[in-house]
Amino acid sequence: MPAFEQVALKEGNKKAKVLADTLDAANGKILEFNRTPARKIGELDNRGSHFYLAMYWARELANQKEDAELAAKFAPVAEALEAKESEIVAALAAEQGKPADIGGYYIPNADLLKKWMRPVDAFNKVIDSI
Repeated sequence: MPAFEQVALKEGNKKAKVLADTLDAANGKILEFNRTPARKIGELDNRGSHFYLAMYWARELANQKEDAELAAKFAPVAEALEAKESEIVAALAAEQGKPADIGGYYIPNADLLKKWMRPVDAFNKVIDSI
């Protein structure tokens, strides 16, 4: 059972229920608009797919009516991600195919890994603002 749904059911947590429902809807958009990761350079990768999940989830949270606090918090996030979509996706695509030194396979260096996994400042700024 997904974590948010489990918390919502076991503890009657209404915010968790909103998070679960909106995450389900965002995942549906990933499938509907074919934003799943591809395996070829130049196509959407895992980082790009995660961007789209963040953008769709923020929009779903902003549009839902069950929790006004969550809607207000995520409306500017959704707007910022949607406004920067083409810039972020292009920057993520530009990072593909480059060698990535993360300081080790089993125990990577956290700073190197963060740099490689979060290469787009425009995306990072929006996420870090939450």
